[in-house]
Amino acid sequence: MATIKELRCPVCGRSYSAGEVEYTCPVCGDVGTLEVIYDYEALRTQLDRDGLRSNNEHSMWRYKALLPIESGAKVPPLRVGMTPLYDTTRAAYALGLRQVWLKDDGQNPTGSLKDRASAMVVARAMEQDITTVSTASTGNAAAALSGIGASVDMNIIIFVPASAPEAKIAQLLVYGATVLLIEDTYDVAFDLCAQMCLSEGWYCRNTGMNPYTVEGKKTVAFEIAEQLNWNVPDVVMVGVGDGNIIAGVYKGFYDLFQLGWIERIPRLIGVQAQGSSALVHAWENNIKPEDMKPMPAETIADSISAGVPRDRAKALRAVRETQGAMIAVPDDEIIAAIPELARLTGVFGEPSCTAVYAGAKRAVQSGLLDKNESVLLLMTGNGLKDIRRAQQSVAHGLRVQPNLQSIRQALGIG
Repeated sequence: MATIKELRCPVCGRSYSAGEVEYTCPVCGDVGTLEVIYDYEALRTQLDRDGLRSNNEHSMWRYKALLPIESGAKVPPLRVGMTPLYDTTRAAYALGLRQVWLKDDGQNPTGSLKDRASAMVVARAMEQDITTVSTASTGNAAAALSGIGASVDMNIIIFVPASAPEAKIAQLLVYGATVLLIEDTYDVAFDLCAQMCLSEGWYCRNTGMNPYTVEGKKTVAFEIAEQLNWNVPDVVMVGVGDGNIIAGVYKGFYDLFQLGWIERIPRLIGVQAQGSSALVHAWENNIKPEDMKPMPAETIADSISAGVPRDRAKALRAVRETQGAMIAVPDDEIIAAIPELARLTGVFGEPSCTAVYAGAKRAVQSGLLDKNESVLLLMTGNGLKDIRRAQQSVAHGLRVQPNLQSIRQALGIG
């Protein structure tokens, strides 16, 4: 287990010992989403990146020595992590960039990157003999917790907006979670879940609220670095809702940089839907995270919809400290990007993923991305998560009679 030096608030800088505070900073409240800081000096003497070559674990637990869990602790059995990274030359050509990679986290067990956070939270719950874990979600975090929880027979209670995609709600029910369909927004579901967890003593997995969600999500940065032989991309682009994933990507690269395993942290660019772009507004107007106000959250990209981004402090820091940016794209471009990205790469992404590709197109056009840069697009969720939007993005198939003449006529080869 990596030695936890402190839990630090990114807003006020106060430090707490591990176990002293369970969720957010008592002084700053919800905006003070605590960060796990390790004893990097000790880790540098104990670990060597080349030692990973002898590690036969092909999952996120390959990096157990850099995670807040005992080395001998039991972990959920589903294989989370070590997802493929593709060098996509056709996408690079289409975007006008030197090199583009796709990291396809839609291949995790429940189809999204959020399996990483849920695996970490469930593992920590197992260490503490906790039997009930709950979360609020627009769909993917709920599915991740439901699936990972089912693999260890844990009681899972989900708060999800009733408007979430049907496929995602079905996934929760299939895994046997108790599902509460909230007739309101994700932000309302989040607050209700937090209140119930505190009153009933459940362990709360809520994004941003639980400091260990980032520790699970950061493993995607570890994999990116290792898969590219520790030569990180110039830029990593990430879909952003609550801000927890981009915070995790930053934390992973930060850890590796502190250990001396990489020479620099990539520039991070967060992509939001225009209809849910609170962090873009804050970045463009240099607004402090503690001064952010709730904004509308209306977009077809449900996975990146949040009126009050819960991990806003760490998300803004991630782009500001790496000289990155936040960019917004409209829903029509997100939908158009579903088949475009799939046809260029063979990777079928849900709207939160294709928003990243649409954002890359805009970033090239605006000069935010230079044609000589290498760029990694983080694909956070499988396209089957929201099949209705995929259907909306394409034409119908060719309906034909069951004979060769009809088939040739439909194909234009009669």
